[in-house]
Parts: sequence; C-alpha cells; structure tokens
Amino acid sequence: MDVAQHVEDRSPRGIAAAVSRLVRSGDLRPGDRLPTVRRLAADLGVSPATVSGAWQALAAVGLVASRGRAGTVVLPEPASWLPPRYRDLATGGRSDVLPAAGGPTRAVAAPAPAPRPGPALDLSSGTPDPALLPPLGRALARVAAATPAAGTGSYLGAPVVEPLERLLRASWPFTPQRVTVVDGAVDAMSRTLEQLAGFGDRVVVEDPSFPPIFDLCDQLGLERVPVPLDRQGLRPDAFEAALRTGAEVVVLQPRAHNPTGVSMTSTRARELAAVVRRHLAATPGASLTVIEDDHSGEIASSADVSLGSHLPDRVVHVRSYSKSHGPDLRIAAVGGPAAVLDRVVARRMLGPGWTSRLLQHVLADLLDDGEALAAVAQARRTYYARQRALSTALAERGVAVQPGDGINLWVPVADEATALVRLAAAGIRVAPGRPFRAGTDDGDADGSGSGHVRVTVGALAGGPDEVTRVATALALATTP
Repeated sequence: MDVAQHVEDRSPRGIAAAVSRLVRSGDLRPGDRLPTVRRLAADLGVSPATVSGAWQALAAVGLVASRGRAGTVVLPEPASWLPPRYRDLATGGRSDVLPAAGGPTRAVAAPAPAPRPGPALDLSSGTPDPALLPPLGRALARVAAATPAAGTGSYLGAPVVEPLERLLRASWPFTPQRVTVVDGAVDAMSRTLEQLAGFGDRVVVEDPSFPPIFDLCDQLGLERVPVPLDRQGLRPDAFEAALRTGAEVVVLQPRAHNPTGVSMTSTRARELAAVVRRHLAATPGASLTVIEDDHSGEIASSADVSLGSHLPDRVVHVRSYSKSHGPDLRIAAVGGPAAVLDRVVARRMLGPGWTSRLLQHVLADLLDDGEALAAVAQARRTYYARQRALSTALAERGVAVQPGDGINLWVPVADEATALVRLAAAGIRVAPGRPFRAGTDDGDADGSGSGHVRVTVGALAGGPDEVTRVATALALATTP
C-alpha cells in the first residue's frame, strides 16, 4: 500500500493519525510492513526524523512494532491492552504473521514447531515460584480478627499504616524523609517519573534493562539515554557522559538486575555518587534525581546497596514485595525526599487514594512473622542454588554464563530468533532479549542477529533432571 497518498498532515502527529486510520479501517492488516523511514520521508518530502517520530508514537500506543531488519509491522488486535514491550515478552518476541517472500507483505501462518520432547516448560515470565511464597492463611486470619470489616477511619488518613511504616524504616538502606506505599514497583516508577520529568526530557536508563521502563519513557515522551553495565553496575565513565546530555533523572536497578542479575557493589555506589557530585558542581542550577528499582527485594542475595547512602536527598528508592511475598499483594514501598514523595502521594489522592490498608496490614504481619520470614529466607537460598545449578550445567556444555542474583539468567546467543525457535521446539519458552535493549531501534548495534535470551531460573523447580534438560537445550540454541 502507498501510505504516503493517505497522509494529509505531514507532521509526526498527522502521519501517525493517517496510519492509525488505515489500521482501523482494515486497509493495513496485522503483519503488514510499513514503508521504511527513509522511503516514506522521501515520498512525503519531510525529514526522516519526522517519520521516525510518527513511528515512535504508533509504537508507544501498541499499533506497530519494530522487527529490526524485518522492518516495522502492524501489530495484531489480541493483547492490544499490553504496552509494546510487555507484548513482546508475552508473545516471546514472535509474530503470527510473516512477510511473504518476494513481494508485498501479507498474513501467513507461522511454521509449526517440531514435536516437543518432554513437557512444556515456561521460563519466560520473570515471576517467582508460587511454591516458594510465604503462606497467607495465618496472616489473613490475624488481620481479619483485628479488622473485621474493610473500612477506613478516613479517606484522608496517612497513606501507610503505622506497623508497616515502622518495619520499612527499620530496614531501609538509608534514612528517608518520607516513606509511602503504592501498587507495585512499576506503579512507583510511573508516578515518580511523572513528577520528575516532562515531555522531551532526557532520562538515563540502563542498557539492557526492564522493558516496561522503556515503555514508560515512551508514554511520557521522555528521551532515553542508555548507559551500559559491567559486573558491578552502571559504568561510571558512561554514566558521567550520559549526565552531560542534560538528563535530570536516572533509573537504575541496584541489585538482582533484570535481565542480567548484576548487583551494584558498595564501591560502585560510591563511584557513581562521586560522578553525581562532580556533575552538580560543574553544572550550577542542575537538578538530578536517582530512582532505584529494588524489584527483587528480600529474595535477593546481594546486600541492599543504595546511592541514597551517599545522596539521601536525591534518591527515590523503590522496594517491591511481589517476588518475595506475592505479586497479587500489589505492594511496593517507596522512600526518599519529601519534595518528591509528597507530590506522589498528593497525585494518588486524585486516583486510587491509597493502597489497601488491609493488604498493608497483611504485609506488615508477614514481615514480622517467624514462619513467613523463614519461607522468604528459604526462597532466597533456593533461587541462589537454581542460578548456580544452571550456570554450572551450561559451563559443562561450553556456555560460559556469569551467574547473577535474583531469578533471571541472561544468556548470550549467536542468533536470537534461531535460539527462540530451537528452544520452542524443545518445549522450552524463554524471553527474547530484544525488548530489554535500550537503543532507540531496540536492535543490535552492529545489525547482526546475535543477542541474548532471558531465562527465569527461578521457575526451575524440577530438580537436576530438569536443569540438565534446559542446559542441553540452551547450549544447542546458543550456536549459529
């Protein structure tokens, strides 16, 4: 289809609106490939940046997705409620439609995978093992006995119940001016970013990192400034260069980094804090806030290291209890400067108001109960053992992977698409690496097909035989 002839307004918004109309009318179907940025720019007589802006706007609302060298394609209707990179994770990076060879794109059935030996095993989700979560029965009973009905003293009461705030402050890695709770780590990141950055602002992000962070930046109109990691966290030299772009917000994962498993060391925290101080000293009037996403919380084996120990007035630290105590509790704690958190709490008053105080009391009970504490400690040890078991099995098969912390393992592969197909044929599903990459095209810098897959080792509950099966399949999948 000649998209250019349907464009009336040649601004990014006008181009995006024209494509959206074509999708809604059915003239563009799921799997259809859009013209390249340069081709459409030439057809319309506009700059490539104008078309690129339109494509980014369409991707942000889930209408299209970049498939690297395969181009930008229209997404199917199912799961349209998911943001783009969440959708990539949910579908394993696969599309049910492929471009027809030697001609215009059309919808065709994807080839069926080969017969699967053994039961299907999903290692793509990044979620905790349900069997390792602490039981809720006793906590629910105790909270119900103390609070017979789901009432509240006041709609304008404190956002955090006193027993939970006391426990949070006692365990926080630095002394925060304010502590509050929200509905999960992504909710915390979203609400904090909304208060700190406006359309067009630059935000430093890790590369790779958790895909919803990129979706959040795109939804808010923020420009991502990627910074690579090493085995101790953000690289100080690259971080310093990123700050010189004018970024005023930094988003990082201090431990059990998703997807790499890297944890920031105390030495690296001091180095990064020194970079921040130098930047602020050299840039009069500059503002900078660091948002730390401690998503694995109490199931992480690494120390709870935070830049807040060095820069308490510039760090918002988020600790999630989803992986340690249960995703459906929907609770993350947030601690940091009053100037930021008071605005977050005020904005929530015009939305959900507060996080369920009943659930807050349940979490407070679990954080103070011996049985629950023992269950979380056992989960932490079990995840650590599963990381090491798979890493060792891979090493025995010639695949050197540095084990990390938490529940995920980042495995390099010669060709990402080939690896996903081979693993699917073996009855194993993993997450594609592409959604975790922070580059603007979310592809490999050199244009090659090489990349990574993320394996949720926390779901390896089947013992040595299952580890052997997965390691063997992964070793075969990593080769060209």
